[in-house]
Amino acid sequence: MTMAETGWQGDCYRELRARGVRHFCYVPDSGHAALITAARLDPDAVALGLAAEQEGVAVIAGLHLGGGKGVLLMQSSGVGNCVNYLSLIKHGRFPFLALVTMRGEFGEQNPWQYPMGQATEAVLRAMGVITLRADAAADAAVTVAAACDMADRGGQAVAVLLGQRLLGAKAF
Repeated sequence: MTMAETGWQGDCYRELRARGVRHFCYVPDSGHAALITAARLDPDAVALGLAAEQEGVAVIAGLHLGGGKGVLLMQSSGVGNCVNYLSLIKHGRFPFLALVTMRGEFGEQNPWQYPMGQATEAVLRAMGVITLRADAAADAAVTVAAACDMADRGGQAVAVLLGQRLLGAKAF
């Protein structure tokens, strides 16, 4: 059994798939490795590697227009790349779902990660994206499920911030 099938990451993947999320848009990130691997191995899912995070915002909007569902997997440092594209989501009132692995928090050792890590939540909220946090394994899947419901049924833009306490601090 792989990491993608077990633990909180597996629970999150199953929640996303159970709610009809088929497209997993991502820029490679070790915090999302299990979800990316699960999507690559799932014959009914699409794992779409991106050159930059903002491409995923446009893909998610296009999927909505075509009747599909997707999630953008990115690190907090990539949120800054998405600001202009998030105006598309806000103005078009598109449902939007993102899972954001946080940096610049608990135990961070890389000084370059602090500025955007500390600004991530405020930037998302300024662009009309509702933020939910998961800082413990027990909270991850239920938070992802709530975010899916808010995006799908509520038509909202929602980002789940996966905190560094959950992910573990990376050595630098």
